Amino acid sequence: MTSQTIPVDPFDFIIFGGTGDLAERKLIPALYQRQVAGQFSEPTRIIGASRTQMSDKEYRNFAEAAIREHVKKEEVDAKELKAFLERLTHLSIDAVSGEGFAGLRKALGETKRIRAFYLAVAPSLFGSIATNLKSNKLITPATRIIVEKPIGRDLESAMSLNDEIGKVFNERQIFRIDHYLGKETVQNLMALRFANVLFEPLWNATYIDHVQITVAETVGLEGRVSYYDKSGALRDMVQNHIMQLLCLVAMEPPASMSADAVRDEKLKVLRSLKPIQGNDVPKLTVRGQYRAGAAPTGPVKGYLEELEDDASTTETFVALKAEIANWRWAGVPFYLRTGKRLASRVSEIVIQFKHVPHSIFADNAGEIVANQLVIRLQPDEGVKQWLMIKDPGPGGMRLRHVPLDMSFASAFNVRNPDAYERLIMDVVRGNQTLFMRRDEVEAAWRFVDPILGGWSDGVQDVQGYTSGTWGPSGSIALIERDGRTWHEST
Repeated sequence: MTSQTIPVDPFDFIIFGGTGDLAERKLIPALYQRQVAGQFSEPTRIIGASRTQMSDKEYRNFAEAAIREHVKKEEVDAKELKAFLERLTHLSIDAVSGEGFAGLRKALGETKRIRAFYLAVAPSLFGSIATNLKSNKLITPATRIIVEKPIGRDLESAMSLNDEIGKVFNERQIFRIDHYLGKETVQNLMALRFANVLFEPLWNATYIDHVQITVAETVGLEGRVSYYDKSGALRDMVQNHIMQLLCLVAMEPPASMSADAVRDEKLKVLRSLKPIQGNDVPKLTVRGQYRAGAAPTGPVKGYLEELEDDASTTETFVALKAEIANWRWAGVPFYLRTGKRLASRVSEIVIQFKHVPHSIFADNAGEIVANQLVIRLQPDEGVKQWLMIKDPGPGGMRLRHVPLDMSFASAFNVRNPDAYERLIMDVVRGNQTLFMRRDEVEAAWRFVDPILGGWSDGVQDVQGYTSGTWGPSGSIALIERDGRTWHEST
């Protein structure tokens, strides 16, 4: 089976922070892959903008090195690479002083092509770039602006940041990117729910016991020391990635797949979350920080040793129990966890169904295990539906718990595109379905802020956990005191 690639209209793609880490690891390789897929129409251009003084040739050398490092060797085609690099130019621009924006205006000219400005820079520069784009008359009706997380550190700063951008761009021009929403399996979650009569009638508190969402990493700080210690796992992962996954699991069927129809339903979920505040913070949340231990690469230091600061209480692990106060989900707990230096790298959603109300089978038939739907986002994207069947053979009725397993890579025999590839092309198309609207961002912060407030008030200490494990003991206690247990991936 082969996938169909539909070319997009010609566009100009301008990367502020064009020589930075995100551009090198993700954006340039993603754009190259879309070149190979034949998705660009002529004359599409890519402009790297940074404070670095760099010629076009030097920038192309930088881009080629990025592609050769971050794209599989067998996927680097000499002809396509040459064609891609010819699209690239570089401009030296200072986002604060505004120096260089006139040169950008001259380079773009008066064309009516789509313009996509990707802000792969610190959020503190978003407002300056937006203002300079406006003052230099670089905004057209076909302009989009893409902003990376974090959108603020709390509700107040998020609203301020949204105000800054909103003074220059209307909401339909703003694309707040969350790369998790570009993953194939995340979108397949909507297909599973809304394109199959099988699941949707069961997708409620009557049949579902609980939901687990896990985003686990085996890596530590990886050069993000200054950012991460000011952020922590709750801001870095829960407020955006995990909240978005929760919304897609829990939302009502939208009227259509239009951007606002989908985002309206996600917003309802965020607004229905029961607040976790005051005395509930230590009961319903766990914060952890990794200590020295083991990783796949060998022994590793603890967080404080990497940070070289014994006083930091920044969490590298979060687990929490959330509840959605509406008719569909009343009484169904959502257990969320994320952390660094955990036992394995995995991102998955587990829908745990309730047990059958009565067994008709003899005791020696074996235990009836409740059904599970496991949606794996990474590393091997796919879906497993765990069912009870009869063990084959003439030895009488023996029940067995087995998965119906669909790996996307093996089922479709196609290359699995990186999330950034899909999201960048959606920006060009003007499709905002997989991007966060302002009210979504702010609703997520309204849920997270009281937890951060409780932690800062000292109602809950950070617990240490050994690197290479599944986090602090408090995380296990959080779910096991409800008579449940975390799903261990196999």
